[in-house]
Amino acid sequence: MNAQPLGRTLLRRNFLRTLAVGSAYVATFAAGWLHPVQLLAAEWNKVAFDARMLTDALKSIGATAAADSDQIQLKAPEIAENGAIVPVEIISRIPGTQTIYIIADKNPQPLVAIFDVTGGMEPFISTRIKMGESSKVRVLVKAAGKFYVATQEVKVTIGGCGG
Repeated sequence: MNAQPLGRTLLRRNFLRTLAVGSAYVATFAAGWLHPVQLLAAEWNKVAFDARMLTDALKSIGATAAADSDQIQLKAPEIAENGAIVPVEIISRIPGTQTIYIIADKNPQPLVAIFDVTGGMEPFISTRIKMGESSKVRVLVKAAGKFYVATQEVKVTIGGCGG
């Protein structure tokens, strides 16, 4: 007669279920059917992020002509004590916002971030960026195939890119 307590039986079942799911995941990954890193990097714009000049970065994302817009709200400090963590908040009120780009003009690699705004998402970004020295922070918004821009000067007292 096997008289195991009910809690111990449930624990054993949960352990076996977790082991089976984990084994299936490992087998699928080992078989080469899952490539999570490749999926994440599929849309990586390496040329734009590696660009050393502002004009090359803008050209790589297709933003050679951008119109100034008061529909983009950019909040960044006028003076950032530490360039390694400069808080930036962006709100786009442009209808049909598709993508938001953050650029720090004088960074060694000016393109800092790209955010895709997919269906149903609110075009709001709050993040921290790294700045090598004082420069303009540029926010580009792509909507309906056109680019719009808002800029703000940020003075950095201690550079975040090794400065």
